[in-house]
Amino acid sequence: MKIVFMGTPEFSVPVLDALHLHHEIVAVYCQPPRPAGRGKADRPSPVQARAEALGLPVRHPVSLRNAEAVAEFAALGADVAVVVAYGLILPQAVLDAPRLGCLNIHASLLPRWRGAAPIHLAIMAGDHETGVCIMQMEAGLDTGPVLLRETVTIGAEETTADLHDRLCILGARLIIEALQRLPLPAVPQPTEGVTYAAKIDKAEARVDWTRPAVEVDRLIRGLSPFPGAWTQVNGERVKLLRSRLAEGQGAPGQVMHGFTVACGDGAVEITEAQREGKRPMPATEILRGLILPETL
Repeated sequence: MKIVFMGTPEFSVPVLDALHLHHEIVAVYCQPPRPAGRGKADRPSPVQARAEALGLPVRHPVSLRNAEAVAEFAALGADVAVVVAYGLILPQAVLDAPRLGCLNIHASLLPRWRGAAPIHLAIMAGDHETGVCIMQMEAGLDTGPVLLRETVTIGAEETTADLHDRLCILGARLIIEALQRLPLPAVPQPTEGVTYAAKIDKAEARVDWTRPAVEVDRLIRGLSPFPGAWTQVNGERVKLLRSRLAEGQGAPGQVMHGFTVACGDGAVEITEAQREGKRPMPATEILRGLILPETL
C-alpha cells in the first residue's frame, strides 16, 4: 500500500519502522522541530529523525486547516494514512483524502481514555488492564469505530515508561495486521464508559503524602518519567520515578526506613529517584549522598 505516516514522539517510531518494512511510505508528517536542551536549539522530533535516517520525505506543517495543505496531502494519492500521536487535528478533507481513510493507533481500550495521555491515566486511575485499538478516524476526538483491539495487563509496579514501550510494540504489530486484513468490520464504540485523558498538568506532579498510599504509588508510577512526581527534600526537588506499596503506618510524610514514606493510609517505598541535575538512580544508591529528614 501507499501510506502517509503521521506521528511525532518516540511512541510512533516502532510503527514507522514496521510500516517501512511492509509498505511504501509516500510521506511522513510530524510536528515541526522544537527548541530543546540547554542551548534551546531546534531539535527534530523522534519521528522526523528516524524518517530522515530511512530516506523518507518529511513534512511538518503548522496546520492542516488550509486549502494548500489539504491539496498537498491529497496529491500524495495514498491508499491510507496511519496516525499515531501526531499532535494536530485532522480536518474532514484530510480524513477523506486517502482511498481507505485514516487509521489511528490509540493506546487504550476505547472508549476508555480518549485523549492525549491514556497511558498515564490508566496507571494513575489504577486500571488493571489497557491495550491498543486500531480506529477508523472521524472528526470527533477518538470517537471513530474500532477495527482491531488487543488487551494487556498492567503490572503492579509498572510505570508509564514501561507500559509505553510495550504498547508501542503492540501498536506496530496490530497496524500491520489490520492493513493486511482490510476491509475489517468497523465496530462503533459504546456510548457508556467514556473517559478522557487530558494532557498532564505539571501542577499535579507534587506528591501529597496525606493521600492514601495506593494513590501516591499510582501517581509516582503514572508520571514516570515525565513530568515526574516529586517531593521536596531539604529544599531540593527530587523526582520519584519508581515505587511500590509497603507495610507500615505513620504520620503522613514520615520517613520510616530507607526511602519508605508514610502516607495518609499505608506507606510507599521509593525504589528509584532522581536528584536535580543528576541521572535517575536506585534508591539504595541515591541515599548514599542524600540524607532524608524525619518528615518530607
